[in-house]
Amino acid sequence: MKSTLRNIFIYLLFVGVPTVTLSFLFINHLIKQDLEDRVKHAKWEASIHETHWDQFITETVNTVKILSLTVETTMNNPEQMKPLLQRAQATDPRYGGLFLLDDQGMVVTGSNTLLDQNDFTNDKYILDVIKTKDVIISNKVEKLQNGQEVIGLAGPVLDRSKRLEYVIVALLRVDYIQNIMKVLTPETELVLTNTYNELMISYNLSNEEEIKLNENWVTYPITRLPWNIVVHLPKQDHEGIIKKSVLIILSIFSLMQISYIFIKYLMLKRQAIAEKKQNEAQKLELVGTLAASTAHEIRNPLTGIKGLVQLLSEKYRNDKDDQFYFSVINEEIKRINQIVSEFLILGKPTALKMETCDLRTVIQDLHPLISSEANLYHVNWTSTLPIDPVIVSCTRDQMKQVILNVTKNSLESMSDGGNLNILLKREDDVCKIDIIDTGIGIKKEDLEKIFIPFYTSKDSGTGLGLVVCKRIINSFGGDITIRSQEQKGTTVTITLPLIKQ
Repeated sequence: MKSTLRNIFIYLLFVGVPTVTLSFLFINHLIKQDLEDRVKHAKWEASIHETHWDQFITETVNTVKILSLTVETTMNNPEQMKPLLQRAQATDPRYGGLFLLDDQGMVVTGSNTLLDQNDFTNDKYILDVIKTKDVIISNKVEKLQNGQEVIGLAGPVLDRSKRLEYVIVALLRVDYIQNIMKVLTPETELVLTNTYNELMISYNLSNEEEIKLNENWVTYPITRLPWNIVVHLPKQDHEGIIKKSVLIILSIFSLMQISYIFIKYLMLKRQAIAEKKQNEAQKLELVGTLAASTAHEIRNPLTGIKGLVQLLSEKYRNDKDDQFYFSVINEEIKRINQIVSEFLILGKPTALKMETCDLRTVIQDLHPLISSEANLYHVNWTSTLPIDPVIVSCTRDQMKQVILNVTKNSLESMSDGGNLNILLKREDDVCKIDIIDTGIGIKKEDLEKIFIPFYTSKDSGTGLGLVVCKRIINSFGGDITIRSQEQKGTTVTITLPLIKQ
């Protein structure tokens, strides 16, 4: 049950949560990007209308200015302007009417009679023209008698002393403006608002009463007018966003699934290694316990046998054959004792009496023994020791046993001669003893098994030598590693922590 819950938790942690989180972030980015694209498109459409309005107003203002110059030549008889105003309206469909007002805002003459009133004295844009003597456009839509909606644009007529004499009013047809807007962007919902953000002109709107200028609308100012072009954003591409979202979710899920499988593989591999080490440790502990108990049982009668053999050897001292047999028995007893000693170390470790040792002296004490063994195998050997002391905490005799055991293995791998080098060096807080030989080396598949109890590649070996060495070095807080290549040699590295002086 715990394993199932643990697997579910790991799956949610490495697949569920990242998939949901990343999908949310990517989809949110898609929506934002879609909004940015729609806003950009809406502004582009608004800029088209802004350019058109700029040109439209410029042309209208120019017409008003030309008419005002004509009025200056007929100051005394303004009725003469009527045919000219009628001709101007007839030649340009934008106008719903052209009128000449006096300096108070009363109609003097015009191109038609569609006005509901002849009095403009209360119209704000006319009053603004009278006051500022500048061209002004109306902020509201008005209706003529024929129902046509128009927007007024007025300009002053000044005499030579810059005194206002008349006002020319051009009424611009709203339907004409709407038709041009539809030609420019036929599918766009668009609104023109005045200075007070009130609706002036619109088209393609289903219900003007429901218009709310919120985040779904983009406002774009008109350069030559105090008005704004407000464009509705294009519809969101729901289908495209859904397709991309599904693709993103599937991609992220697949990627997270692959990552989960890889992580699960690493975890299983790590668990297998841990279980293997645990099994080896349990195996070693079981074998060690059995070996230690057996070793004690063997050593007791062996001591008696050794004593009796020694007595017999003294009794038959003159018989050479018997003395030879006794020497063979003693050598075998000695070998049995050595194996028993390895069994004891392999078993439950006893309390060691640690001492402070200089590894240089430990290796120097072994020089005669190593030299003797090296001569038997016709091996040239050297030792490289540092000048400064290399102080570690260990048991001197066991440390000698480890070095002798490793060097003996190296010498046995060089039956036809070779080179052996023992190198002692300091590295930061540790020291290393490298025992390097040029022997036959170790096969790659055997290299992984050399620290397994009772595994040996020799014809006559217990398979406990390196296991005991590792147990001893580990008890000193160090480690032992082996690197080897076939027919090139082997390097055994013993690492021990230094004692800070």
